[in-house]
Amino acid sequence: MEGTSLTRRALFRSTALATGALAFGPGFYRSAFAAAPAKPGPGPYGPLRSYDANGIALPRGFSSRVLARGGRVVSGTSYIWHTFTDGQAAFPTVDGGWILVANSEVPVPMLGGASSITFDRSGRITGARRVLGGTRTNCAGGPTPWGTWLSGEEHPEGLQWECDPTGERPAVARPAMGTFQHESVCVDPAGERLYQTEDVRDGCFYRFTPADYPDLSAGLLEVAKVAPDGKVTWERVPQPNSTSPPTRNQVPGATRFNGGEGTWFDSGVVFFTTKGDRKVWAYDTVAETMEVVYDAATAGEGSALRSVDNVCVHRSGDIFVCEDGDNLEICLITPDRQVAPFLRCDARRHAGIPGLGNETVGVTFDPSGTRLYFGIQRTNGQGILLEVSGPFRGHAGAPAGIVAGSRLAPTGEGPLTARDRVAPGVRLRHARSISAANLARRGLAMTFGLDEPAAIDARLLAPGGRQIARTRTSVAVSGRVRLRVRPGPRTGQALRRRRRPLKARLVVVVRDRAGNRRTIRRRVTVRPPVRGRRRRR
Repeated sequence: MEGTSLTRRALFRSTALATGALAFGPGFYRSAFAAAPAKPGPGPYGPLRSYDANGIALPRGFSSRVLARGGRVVSGTSYIWHTFTDGQAAFPTVDGGWILVANSEVPVPMLGGASSITFDRSGRITGARRVLGGTRTNCAGGPTPWGTWLSGEEHPEGLQWECDPTGERPAVARPAMGTFQHESVCVDPAGERLYQTEDVRDGCFYRFTPADYPDLSAGLLEVAKVAPDGKVTWERVPQPNSTSPPTRNQVPGATRFNGGEGTWFDSGVVFFTTKGDRKVWAYDTVAETMEVVYDAATAGEGSALRSVDNVCVHRSGDIFVCEDGDNLEICLITPDRQVAPFLRCDARRHAGIPGLGNETVGVTFDPSGTRLYFGIQRTNGQGILLEVSGPFRGHAGAPAGIVAGSRLAPTGEGPLTARDRVAPGVRLRHARSISAANLARRGLAMTFGLDEPAAIDARLLAPGGRQIARTRTSVAVSGRVRLRVRPGPRTGQALRRRRRPLKARLVVVVRDRAGNRRTIRRRVTVRPPVRGRRRRR
């Protein structure tokens, strides 16, 4: 294993983790636990102005643009955007751009799934495509640090699907994460666990521990039991893929949550919402305690947030919460626990479908935190996807009012500059010897530990520099990541015919979004196939 130098970023993170402060985001709520639930306040951006040309009311200095409409071609592409858009996330690319992935909550079998849009560093749309098909009622979902999108099906036989944001690799079902009405999911990269909500009136809050993180093909599914004092214990779900009895009824005494909705992980805390009782919850993954951050029933008559749905945490520390119904707002909860509207949709222009109404969905930000994305699910019976740009509040160490398009360090250390020449911290593990048959069939497995989002380009080279195999990440990834470098069919056949060991070189280039590179070179011996078997005496 290669030792990692203690870079400026690594030192920053290790110190923060040791002190219980900033780990993977603002960390504002850890110091505020056990405080009173949020109440109405003035809001950091001032009052909302009149509706703009897109029917969106925003604070002064902010503007909206339409990115896609359900059933219509995405501008600048040939791709027809899906209907009933829902949960979203943005994935950074190392060229300074990003990919926005969104679910489709179409309840018809085979017509749901997920799509994505690619942006260059200026925010211009450069492509769009389908990343998941053949499913139905794909709701909130969630991103992973290793660069995939998890799309859950919200029906009793629903599964969690792991998708490539670029659509280059086929989506894979993850039944080990349970069969139930999946709503949202988030990843705790420090604890190496995933948390899931269930959208039914008597739903549960689930924790999934992969058997071999970050591989989601096997693992332990548990359900939460919350004591009156907020202490949380976890108990194994005996039959994760049973629908009779359903997972939520397999553990006696499991705590019920009324209509689990959006989730978001930040600084050791999992935030999630329940629409049935209109609450925002916070689960401390370290202390294993749970509290109510916001309760519409006790917030008072003047509270703007009267319905809850998808949720995300901005780098400023503000929690952005979508509304399912009500007056179609996206509200925010500030670090000092004040609630205020951030935007409102014109109910006449975004009336939705009679009998179903409409809802704001999929609130998320681009990697710089300067562009907000959200959907209005049933506008014109199809749905619409929008972007909001403007002077979003800064974060610790960065100025308020960041200019749209600026590039921010993923650790929250402020804007990236030409002087930021710190190469990414990398740990790499892999076998130093592998049989030709295994290399051809499964590839050489590599496990990376990255201290910040970066792209990985790995090549296996024969003596003289001829390329045997290559693999690259499609988006910037971070934390613990697994990849396999696998030769093509013809090269694999040639390897199987070799009679002598091959002294190959593994060359890995890791590049962050500032352009800093770290190159790792290793020797890998490819052993020839065993010819024949020894006879028994």
